[in-house]
Amino acid sequence: MHPLLLPAGTPAIPVHCVAKADWLALQEKLAPVSRSFARAQGFEARTGQHVLLPDAAGSLAAVLLGVDAVGPRRRDPFAPGRLVTSLPPGDYALAGDIGDAGLAALGWLLTAYRFERYRKPKPVAARLVLPEGVDGEELSNLAEATALARDLVNTSAADLGPVEIEAAMRTLAETYGAEVGSTVGDDLLAANFPMIHAVGRASTRAPRLIDLHWGAADHPKVTLVGKGVAFDTGGLNLKTDAGMLLMKKDMGGAAAAIAAARMIMQAKLKVRLRLLVPAVENAVSGASFRPGDVLPSRKGLTVEIGNTDAEGRLILADALALADEEAPELLIDFATLTGAARVALGPDLPPFYTHDDGLAAEIARLSAAVNDPVWRMPLWPPYDGMLDSKIADLNNVSGGAFAGSVTAALFLNRFVEKSRSYAHFDIYGWNPSSKPGRPEGGECQAARLTYALAKQLYGVR
Repeated sequence: MHPLLLPAGTPAIPVHCVAKADWLALQEKLAPVSRSFARAQGFEARTGQHVLLPDAAGSLAAVLLGVDAVGPRRRDPFAPGRLVTSLPPGDYALAGDIGDAGLAALGWLLTAYRFERYRKPKPVAARLVLPEGVDGEELSNLAEATALARDLVNTSAADLGPVEIEAAMRTLAETYGAEVGSTVGDDLLAANFPMIHAVGRASTRAPRLIDLHWGAADHPKVTLVGKGVAFDTGGLNLKTDAGMLLMKKDMGGAAAAIAAARMIMQAKLKVRLRLLVPAVENAVSGASFRPGDVLPSRKGLTVEIGNTDAEGRLILADALALADEEAPELLIDFATLTGAARVALGPDLPPFYTHDDGLAAEIARLSAAVNDPVWRMPLWPPYDGMLDSKIADLNNVSGGAFAGSVTAALFLNRFVEKSRSYAHFDIYGWNPSSKPGRPEGGECQAARLTYALAKQLYGVR
């Protein structure tokens, strides 16, 4: 179990989560010294407001946390987690108006995450007693897989290239008894992955397609594909310095797919899992692919390059074509694909795309249930023509500035036809600022809801 979790019933300092409407009633139940201290500190149960209450001897007796929503917004289910880094070392138990106990406890663990590879660690020492009825092993699985993804995204590109992404997947395979293979460098051409090769060939770090299999062959096929661009210069359509600053996170799709795969394997879901990660660095050299080039693809479609900075969809297209060949029951890809998605929905709310209305409804429901927010966007057929090319089957970008996330999804959709259900997540993979359960830095988006979806559809062994 996660080191910050304690068994249910362990004696602990209570953390009273209290809404404004309940604050008056709670005051009457507090010891006089605690009640007076809370009033002296101006505690009014505002959202996020907290106060440490002493007993008569001056020791910590309890904690108060305001959890009211602000205005029309609903309460954040991770809200109690905001305390984990501000409380003194000790054992704590949530009490009062905590909402969904599982999500409140998960928020505690997710907020406690720290990336400390490059600095002296400062361990969090505020442990939480499991709320009654909450599965500690399930929480640990979700928190540890999320931490794995965050670690990958936060790691400097100097220390995390295609080789290291492959190493992370091989470690996962060794842990869970999966099979993993890799097609590297010029072998990509021989194996018919020409677009993965084209995007990665300019780097001194060889491109590769990493392929992991796990689970019984007769179980339903679930395939996850993650964009693994270890660093994106933009290629010959070079990014600005500001645009390049966070490009270590351009493998955030791979990180999310790896995390979802870990959750599925740890929980022993009844699926035949396949995890595909095309891992490249989009570098600049004499070997770079160029604007105006026409690339062949695994699918057989030819692609004119309108912009070398739209490279993620190229490597995903080859990987999706491979995945689609065995017609999985469920095919999902994760990619830090477009800035247009952030313009439309911001960093916290990734769009997703699917033609399957039933799948979309379940994704939307589970997104809310597990507090892993996403929003459906349309695969609008009239925009498909924006990808037309005069010299190839299609262009890798649309002809204008509009609907960039939609046209990127439509591009990927050209490479999937046999899969029973397919969804594309255009994630950001980064928290610009800290919130409960979501500390600033690399983030794992859409993985928990994908795990919840697979668990609901296929169950546990």
